[in-house]
Amino acid sequence: MAVVDTQAKNQTMATQAAKSEGLILVNTGNGKGKTTAALGVALRAVGNGLRVLILQFIKGGSTYGELKAIKALQEAGLPIEIRPMGKGFIFHNKETSEADLMAHKAAADTAWQMLTEEVMSNHWDLIIFDEINYAIKFGLLPVEQVVALLDKKPAPLHVVLTGRDAQPEIIAKAHTVTEMKVIKHAYEQGIKAARGIEF
Repeated sequence: MAVVDTQAKNQTMATQAAKSEGLILVNTGNGKGKTTAALGVALRAVGNGLRVLILQFIKGGSTYGELKAIKALQEAGLPIEIRPMGKGFIFHNKETSEADLMAHKAAADTAWQMLTEEVMSNHWDLIIFDEINYAIKFGLLPVEQVVALLDKKPAPLHVVLTGRDAQPEIIAKAHTVTEMKVIKHAYEQGIKAARGIEF
């Protein structure tokens, strides 16, 4: 009975939220926390009954802690889903071969097709375009294509775009832009990434 009541309450909140104008938020900058902040928005949204999709353009695999947490939320009946679609960080402390670049491009194309379908599906109240700014920066997606999708998205849909070096066209479309700035980072002190904190 309690589960049914909770689901009905969540659906009512989601319906009310869907009547408002959808916001476009951008998390960018060189500091840590862009995806982390977006996941915080996702947690807040799903707690208010919104249906949330997180589509990741760069991350792939199954080693990230957020995947387990979101699976647990799904198993608890909450409307949230995460899809890592990438091939790992491109140009991340290494040269990228032509073959690797083509693999990244193919993955970005697949992710883009899925994103476009989901944006227009009216199935979600919030979609996080995770690391899409990287995909634009490295030429995997044209910025004009992303702007066009933002222009035609359903009015009530909220979106968050993350990643360094957000292009001026993306910033111009956003209602809220947050720049993460590095003051100091553990990596600079020779400390490796900590499980549960960085990934």
